[in-house]
Amino acid sequence: MSSIKDLLNQEEAEIKSLEQVVSDNLTSDSILSSKLHEVENDDDATFGQRISDKVADFGGSWTFILGFGAFIVFWIILNSLWIKNQAADPYPFILLNLMLSCLAALQAPIIMMSQNRQEEKDRRRARSDYMINLKAELEIRKLHEKIDMFQKTHDELVRKLIEEKKI
Repeated sequence: MSSIKDLLNQEEAEIKSLEQVVSDNLTSDSILSSKLHEVENDDDATFGQRISDKVADFGGSWTFILGFGAFIVFWIILNSLWIKNQAADPYPFILLNLMLSCLAALQAPIIMMSQNRQEEKDRRRARSDYMINLKAELEIRKLHEKIDMFQKTHDELVRKLIEEKKI
């Protein structure tokens, strides 16, 4: 139970820090979205992270699927028709199965690493969206207050002019 409270307290502290950033930005009257470029920026990615992203991009592409499908067809034709008696991997294609299993065993964790990085990017993007939406809401409230103040001043001026019978 205490771990849930700790998690909620941690989340609340994070939201308060985001709100503080927005508040500071409002007082400085600067554009918040220009400071949030690090969400899309991937300069802090390590070499391994960049490689995992590229492997995931390639492994999930039609180029990979069609190329690997062509390789499998080539392997089967080569080992069943062309090299009949001297095939390196005869009919049950055990070596091909081994290669496919190894590829899947290596590719899966690499794709999972890339997905974890994408989730972190999505979390940062959501934080940025939250801050921008919060700032927009506060700016709209400020505008409403100004309009209300203007309307009140206008109404008072009109009332004063009516009293003086200038209207």
